[in-house]
Amino acid sequence: MAKILIVDDDASLRRVLEYNLAEEGYAVATAASGEEALEVLGRSSFDLVLTDIKMEGIGGMELLARVRRDTPETQVIVITAFGTIEMAVEAMKAGAFEYVTKPFNRDELKLAVRKALRVQHLERDNVRLRREVSTRFEVKNIIGDSEPMQHVFRLIEKVADTAAAVLITGDSGTGKELVARALHYGSGRAERPFLTVNCAAIPRELLESELFGHKKGSFTGAIRDKKGKFEEAHGGTLFLDEIGDLPIELQAKILRALQEMEVTPVGSNEMVRVDVRILAATNRDLEERIEEGAFREDLYYRLAVVPIHMPSLRERPDDIPLLVTHFLGTLAPGQPVRVTPDAMAALQRYPWRGNVRELQNTLERLLILRDGDTLGLDALPDKIRHPAPDPGHGAFSFHFPPEGVGLEEAERALIMEALRRAGWNQSRAAQLLKVPRHILLYRMGKFAIPRKSPDD
Repeated sequence: MAKILIVDDDASLRRVLEYNLAEEGYAVATAASGEEALEVLGRSSFDLVLTDIKMEGIGGMELLARVRRDTPETQVIVITAFGTIEMAVEAMKAGAFEYVTKPFNRDELKLAVRKALRVQHLERDNVRLRREVSTRFEVKNIIGDSEPMQHVFRLIEKVADTAAAVLITGDSGTGKELVARALHYGSGRAERPFLTVNCAAIPRELLESELFGHKKGSFTGAIRDKKGKFEEAHGGTLFLDEIGDLPIELQAKILRALQEMEVTPVGSNEMVRVDVRILAATNRDLEERIEEGAFREDLYYRLAVVPIHMPSLRERPDDIPLLVTHFLGTLAPGQPVRVTPDAMAALQRYPWRGNVRELQNTLERLLILRDGDTLGLDALPDKIRHPAPDPGHGAFSFHFPPEGVGLEEAERALIMEALRRAGWNQSRAAQLLKVPRHILLYRMGKFAIPRKSPDD
């Protein structure tokens, strides 16, 4: 039940207002002056204050200012006579929702009250939803306790509340968008839009319009003006996913937009100023794309002011029990499902080429097909119980066979293992091997190791 406070120094008008609004089912309180209203507001909260403007002592304008300052979620409707409508307009500029004039029409008053309360409820819902969304995408909701993930968390906390562009790299399914959202909701832009553009999913002939907008008639099908994502994200964050697949002909325009913070809609000659933070993500090796001439080096350095690498699941097997517990809790809430130690060990040994997404889908399937509340080794798919060795991926080991091993053979196996763990991302593999990338590329050429996974 909505609570309404009526403030007016006219006792008969207070009674009429109280009767009319109580008849509508509202909880109504009254005050004969601005001073009394402040005392009542100090003891209890109200959804709406209905106040006269002209009163002795604290008038309606001062009461409005105090309400907007102390309880901005409370709506205010002012009551005014015909001779003070200009003052009522000033009150609306100061934050009043609406004004009604004396003598007022009862139905008009009730309509104004309903509209004010509806807006107030919508605003409260929006605040609640924003709070829930920001909580959902906090850093603590990205699951992981391993050192690679702790490194990611430290980077997020350092750069979230800055304007720095961030390039998030990693295999598909590792949670790159979760990192982007954590960066946005951990920043001063959290109340503003977070928009995503998948550069690989939109046809290249439409991508420019999607990013920068277009003017009516600029191409077939452009039946009206349309804002692009840069403009729609004004004040907030724009997440360019799969940036490695951005067509080369658009990269110069993206670079200019980032440098100048202005865009030109398709079919227009006028620049539009924008204020957006850019986050980008890719599962491709952009340094390799640069060498191939498929990605601009200057755009790469503009995007990668702060690079964050999301480790693959095979790089952090110690996090698998945490992830399993999390997904079981969300996929089967309130159900006491457990995973036996031998099944958990098998889950940790499996390479998970689809990363966290594959793990989640696997657990969902196991929950649907399970016979009881225990997931044992026999419940797992055969490929997880008995993972086949990856073709072309030498299983690296420090254990020497009785007949010994050649140094070059061991080096090749080590490089292959690093590439496998890095998802065939040469920059990340070079980091794992603690050598410069060009040294890794030289060694790969020496041992005739292909630049792409044999599985591709």
